[in-house]
Amino acid sequence: MSIRNLKDSSKKPWLCECYPQGRGGKRIRKKFATKGEAAAFERFTMNEVDDKPWLGEKTDHRRLSDLVNRWFELHGKNLKSGAHAKRRLEMMVENMENPIAIMVTGTHFANYRANRKMKGRVRNGGEVAASTLNHDILWMKSVFNELRRLKEWKHPNPLQDFKNIKLSESELSYLTPSEIEHLFDVIKASPMADQITLICKICLSTGARISEAMNLTRSHVQPFKITYTNTKGRKNRTIPISESLFNELSARQNHQLFTCGYGVIHKWLSVALPNLPSGQTTHVLRHTFASHFMMNGGNIVVLKDILGHSDIKTTMTYAHFAPSHLSDAVTLNPLNKMAAKLATKNIKHA
Repeated sequence: MSIRNLKDSSKKPWLCECYPQGRGGKRIRKKFATKGEAAAFERFTMNEVDDKPWLGEKTDHRRLSDLVNRWFELHGKNLKSGAHAKRRLEMMVENMENPIAIMVTGTHFANYRANRKMKGRVRNGGEVAASTLNHDILWMKSVFNELRRLKEWKHPNPLQDFKNIKLSESELSYLTPSEIEHLFDVIKASPMADQITLICKICLSTGARISEAMNLTRSHVQPFKITYTNTKGRKNRTIPISESLFNELSARQNHQLFTCGYGVIHKWLSVALPNLPSGQTTHVLRHTFASHFMMNGGNIVVLKDILGHSDIKTTMTYAHFAPSHLSDAVTLNPLNKMAAKLATKNIKHA
């Protein structure tokens, strides 16, 4: 950068020449009548870059899809659900018409959310679930956060202060003993009844996810215990089983214990249990194990380890099934304290 007098006898002989983005960047030249004006302009131009460093770099023309792809390349592909998340993000970007990323604001995402809810009503007669919309936003927020951490995105996260839709706590359905018997009776009609029944027994005995039970091999089954690997939480866990269940599993000859597909199991669960709340069919066996575990006096911390939860807050969903949960409400309420006095009064008036 420099200020010099051109000495060309013009009314504005003082030339300010500066490069806010460095010598390889854009050059700014402007003429002034006095040297003081030229110096003031130079300070203003360079200070603006100092105060806002991103202005001193090449303008980022990447679109939102470019950020999603970069996130997946550097981070997402290493996640258990990374491929699924990428598909969700691509749908989100398409719905938003793939704007230039640097131009995106929280308003764009608010409009996206509103449009998604409207499209859900038009197509399906009902709104897209709030939890689905929250997950979409959470994934996109993580894209910006991770790229910032990796120094691949130098601007603010437009979703930093974006609030999720508040959700009502959903009721987790579980099966009663009679419903479990009914389930096994219905499954008998399936051509793969033996496999489906045994998979259900595993889930009901150990709290496993259906996918975890389906993918078991002979090496995962040892005397009176099952070891689950490649789990959702990426942590192996070993759960004790009864001798009878071990014998049933040991009787299977193939290395891969089951050939039954996920869709087949889901179909027969849906046939046997048609009144389950939407979205709970796949997890009802796991919920049933956890609910009965707590109702029978199980320890919530032990349940956390059995289910493979990384956070006790997730397991606390089942705490209310414990026999003693909030039982003090019966003995410590004001009417209970007054019961004896009220009974005495009633006797006197009788």
